[in-house]
Amino acid sequence: MTQIGKSSAKRSQPSYFMSILGVSLVLFILGLLGWIVINANKLGQYFKENVEVRVYLRENISAKDSIALVQYIADKPYVKEYEYVTKDLARDKFMADGNDDWKNILDANPLPASIDFKLRNQYVHSDSLSAIATDLEQNIGVNDVQYPKSLVDNLNQNVQKISLVLLIIAIVLCIVVIVLIDNTIRLAMFSNRFLIKTMQMVGATRGFIAKPMDMRAIINGLFAGLIAVAGIIALIIFAEKQLPELKAMRDMTWLLLLGGGIIILGILISLLSTHRSVIKYLKMKLDDLY
Repeated sequence: MTQIGKSSAKRSQPSYFMSILGVSLVLFILGLLGWIVINANKLGQYFKENVEVRVYLRENISAKDSIALVQYIADKPYVKEYEYVTKDLARDKFMADGNDDWKNILDANPLPASIDFKLRNQYVHSDSLSAIATDLEQNIGVNDVQYPKSLVDNLNQNVQKISLVLLIIAIVLCIVVIVLIDNTIRLAMFSNRFLIKTMQMVGATRGFIAKPMDMRAIINGLFAGLIAVAGIIALIIFAEKQLPELKAMRDMTWLLLLGGGIIILGILISLLSTHRSVIKYLKMKLDDLY
């Protein structure tokens, strides 16, 4: 029996290698989609947080009231960053855009002072912006509040559509991944069917037979997950070298969760598929193994 066990184990080594490689490739594809989803969310957040709201001040507002209004806006939870644009600064920006100077036509600067601020992404919705504008317009120092309403509506619609498409793709791919990994491991276990049956015939219990193979499955799943994560890291580094803008969107928290999820998924699917295969062969008759 010892010789049979050794020879069977030797024959199973290439299958384990191919199993690890196959699982790694499938997990790599799943991780790649996860990275795309993370970047898509970050890109949507980037566009949202660049939506600018302009609060135009009244002409006769005092310096004290201007400072109070700036502080009022700065303390709001929806403000990501802000800038107080004086009349002179507004003129400089107007000229920087390539517009003609009005000094030969007008004596006074017609541009109003304003407080320009960008919102946190969770507040970039029509309802939130409408409530923000209504609140600010009640201030006696505010003349008008402007924001790109149509841009916000289109941005939210596009982000929702992209998120829905990616979610559907992710669900379908997860199902495909589970099926592919399960089939890959079942094929790898097929070469061990006689070893499993031989151990059962000499009196080994199910637990005794399944334990070493389950441990092997955990190790294989771990290796497969680590290989997949290493491949994703290499791809991210390469992509960021080609497109440095991607580095600004890097979210280490989500990337760590993605890597950990891939490793855990590899271990769980490998363990469950292996254990199920062992139980299957234990229940089969010897003649059915051929």
